[in-house]
Amino acid sequence: MDYVDLNPNVTEEQIALKENIRKFAAEVLRPASLELDKMKAEEAVRKDSVLWDVLKQLYENGYHKMLFPAELGGLGLDPLSLHIAIEELAYGSLGFGGGVLLAGFAPLMTLMVGNERLIEKYVVPFVNCNDGSIISCLAATEPEHGSDVVMANTPLFKDPNITKGIRAKRVGDEWVINGQTAAWVSNGPIATNAVIHPLIEPSRGMAGCGAFVIDLDQSGVTKGKPLEKMGQRDLTNCEIYFDDAIVPDENMLVGPDLFEDHLDMALAFLNASMGAVFTGMARACYDLAVAYAKERIQGGKPIIEHTNIRMRLFNMFKKVELCRAYSRAAFQYAMVTLPPKTEYSILAKTYTTQACREVGYDAVEIFGGCGIAKEYPIEKLYRDTCLGPIEDGANDTLDLVACHALFDET
Repeated sequence: MDYVDLNPNVTEEQIALKENIRKFAAEVLRPASLELDKMKAEEAVRKDSVLWDVLKQLYENGYHKMLFPAELGGLGLDPLSLHIAIEELAYGSLGFGGGVLLAGFAPLMTLMVGNERLIEKYVVPFVNCNDGSIISCLAATEPEHGSDVVMANTPLFKDPNITKGIRAKRVGDEWVINGQTAAWVSNGPIATNAVIHPLIEPSRGMAGCGAFVIDLDQSGVTKGKPLEKMGQRDLTNCEIYFDDAIVPDENMLVGPDLFEDHLDMALAFLNASMGAVFTGMARACYDLAVAYAKERIQGGKPIIEHTNIRMRLFNMFKKVELCRAYSRAAFQYAMVTLPPKTEYSILAKTYTTQACREVGYDAVEIFGGCGIAKEYPIEKLYRDTCLGPIEDGANDTLDLVACHALFDET
């Protein structure tokens, strides 16, 4: 199903971008995501898996470098074009749409910090990569920490009694990293580098962390088995272990003095991006439901001619359109505003993930019994939507961060 773009300023180039990516998403991403959904997690990351074929195509098309400026070899897309592109990729596959954004996380954080040596070390090779061989991730969660690791600028974050397990100790001009992540590191099994937030100054609580880029193919770094999940099985996860892993001092993005501001900036971008991703998936669920309602005969006519089905479809339509309208606004704001107003990005993430799950559930009910049959893609898409409210920061925890920003700071 197509949609009317309510923005009268959308250009012909942006419309062409949308149509090209939608075609790629429908012909490449959706079929591959359905195939990966049937595999064991360890099978999905093997080099003969369709995962690598799709990653290569994503990189060949330049979708991995959407966020980067043209002068560095990126696509140089404006914020609205970026949202359109992300939405269309996620329309085909929530896992691939989110995963290809995360693939450039370390280079993007490097670019935001403006470290010229790290730009040459991580950004330039990444934007010039065309085979999917350079992949990043954010390795932040730990066995005893989940969404609390993103609660920057709240009292909890500064509590010296609450510290992290991954630690960094400076030895000369290097840092020695020890500890482990939890199993929720997206892209973890296939990533070649990561942004990590080890604790440096325990007296500051979690605010005493720093941000580093670390290569994952070096000695002292190992990975656990790929995680078996109920959904988004085209986005792989695993634990990462650090055992006296060495990071050169130049790989530090920020130290404890700037860590909370850095994390706030990263959170604003990530949450705004999640809004775009889940807008695309919500629309995918809606479109499948409309198409099925036109084909399914009940009571002597297609079920779309029944008033109750029409009303449910219209309620789904409302949520999709509201997701797009707000997530676009929040994304464009987050991409051009410093310091960020993270509460607006959080709203985009929490609203779209919840609305997407609701749209997915309504789609399953419109499909009826077929909605829980694995031969229909809506069963898989709905499982994907269920992860949204608890990933990249659980919604209730993110709400607390937004509440603090809105009501507690002067």
